Amino acid sequence: MAVGVWISLFLYFGLMIAIGLYAMHRSTASAEDYMLGGRTLSPKVAALSAGASDMSGWLLLGLPGAVYVSGLASAWIGVGLFAGAFLNWVFVAPRLREQTVHYGNAITIPAFLAVRFPTRALCLRTVSAIVIVIFFAIYTASGLVAGGKLFESAFAGIINVGGMSDYAVGIVLTLGVVLAYSVVGGFLAVSMTDFVQGCIMILALVLMPAVVLFGEGGGGLARASQTLNEVDPTLLSWTQGLTMVGWLSAVTWGLGYFGQPHIIVRFMAIRSVEDVPTARNIGMSWMGISLIGAVCLGLFGRAYAVRNGLDVADPETIFIILSKLLFHPLITGFLYAALLAAIMSTISSQLLVSSSSLTEDFYRLFLRRKATERECVNVGRGCVVAVGLVAALIASDPDFQVLALVSNAWAGFGAAFGPLIILSLIWPRTNGAGAIAGLVAGAATVMIWISLGWNAEFMGGPGVYEIIPGFITAWVAITVLSLITSDAGEYQPIER
Repeated sequence: MAVGVWISLFLYFGLMIAIGLYAMHRSTASAEDYMLGGRTLSPKVAALSAGASDMSGWLLLGLPGAVYVSGLASAWIGVGLFAGAFLNWVFVAPRLREQTVHYGNAITIPAFLAVRFPTRALCLRTVSAIVIVIFFAIYTASGLVAGGKLFESAFAGIINVGGMSDYAVGIVLTLGVVLAYSVVGGFLAVSMTDFVQGCIMILALVLMPAVVLFGEGGGGLARASQTLNEVDPTLLSWTQGLTMVGWLSAVTWGLGYFGQPHIIVRFMAIRSVEDVPTARNIGMSWMGISLIGAVCLGLFGRAYAVRNGLDVADPETIFIILSKLLFHPLITGFLYAALLAAIMSTISSQLLVSSSSLTEDFYRLFLRRKATERECVNVGRGCVVAVGLVAALIASDPDFQVLALVSNAWAGFGAAFGPLIILSLIWPRTNGAGAIAGLVAGAATVMIWISLGWNAEFMGGPGVYEIIPGFITAWVAITVLSLITSDAGEYQPIER
């Protein structure tokens, strides 16, 4: 079996590296090319790149695992994400594309904030870059954990590399391939590989639930529903057993979209503002199908496992278990490649955004103001490797849960940057003092909330997702500080 699987995986790895080499000759001449692809992304590439970099390994591991355990109550996460992504495309995408060019042709989020609020430029660039690097190290680690789980579950006992565990081999191989094409080809390589990876992911999320439901041992929809009702009737209910706090904690995942640097940077790189509606329609269609497929995988996978007596110790590996059990080795390899695609598309985007901030907002700002374009590209490549190694160190503990790591980082970005991005684009009164207060308040609230365990249990009841207090605190801080302070010389957002 391993031979067919490895053939598919090596073909996938080879394709990713080939795209990286192609992009190296197309878009690495300047810092703008390397970090933003020269702002030349077509609508379809921008849409699938935003979607694939958003939907990391949690789409095929974390979300199906949550639905496997809790049923449709966990699917509210997907509903919230879909609504948040749509609003992000409608309100943020066109404005951010337009204003990042208008305000000094900014190529990173910290740089945009600096030129939007010039009186607090240095502090804003520094604080926002620190937030980006810290939370992206955690976020990237979640992807590497997913890669480790894939190899640990799928190739147990098959791989033997210098006494390393299968989990460690998975981390090394996943990170190695991502670094290969990201370091070489920069943003264009990441975006082009995202497009291919997005196509692979959606095929897998259509194929897998269909085979699980209607293939041998599946029994169809009626039998799956009967099995789930026998196990626990609440699995098929959207509301039964779900508290208001639990519902809010699920749907408010959508708030995170407004502040995810690796997603909104795609809006900055799209070819023109006129291309945004086309990209939005493509991206939302892709996202809707993918989320439905992931929910169906978790739900029908639970029914299949119960009916066929499968031992699923870790629900987050249901995709891996069924891939290995139900398909020909070549197809299994393709499905594993789909999971790696979900993982790698997000990791590569996160590494590049972190690298961009370290290069533009630290190196070029504090160390080498007159650095050449070629020097910045090379420094950016070094930063990609550095952040990747830190993330690998964090991911070295195999007991980490993918969804837990993703939820923490997602909340951190959503609370720190979400209110600030929205208000800086649409509210003329927003100023630099308010911007700094919002960044600090949002990030600090999330970290304090997590450290106190209030996301697991709050005031004797169910936990409250940390993005809720973080987002509210940041919004209030920006509004209040902007109203009670006056920063002369601030730019105003463009009227649309």
